This record gives sequence, C-alpha cells and structure tokens, in this order.
Amino acid sequence: MDKTIDVLYVYLTDFIINIANLLHLSYYEINALLFCVLYPIILICLIIVFFVQKWRLTKKIRNISQQ
Repeated sequence: MDKTIDVLYVYLTDFIINIANLLHLSYYEINALLFCVLYPIILICLIIVFFVQKWRLTKKIRNISQQ
C-alpha cells in the first residue's frame, strides 16, 4: 500500500510540475490554484448538486405517494 501511495504522489507531483511548465507558472502557483481556488469551487458545486438532487427525489417521492 505504501508503494502505491508513493507512486501516486510522485506521479501527481510530476503532473503539477509539467502543468506549471506548460503555463509558465511555478509549482506553488499551480498548487495554490488547485487547492485554494479550484477545489473549493468544485466542493461547493457538488454540495449544491447534492441538495438539488435531494430536493428532486423528495418531490418525486411526494408525487408518487399522492397518486
């Protein structure tokens, strides 16, 4: 398991470094962009999707029970 985590860490770090080189930014800027901007936006969107789906399911269950 430790080897898998090590390989994954090395691969993802290398991926971020390559993205930074392509965009002419530093590793730290890409890291900040991913984890301070992109991740919170995705998290908020997923929470919104969860509540919308929960609302739709509740509405559908109510409609089925009324019939």
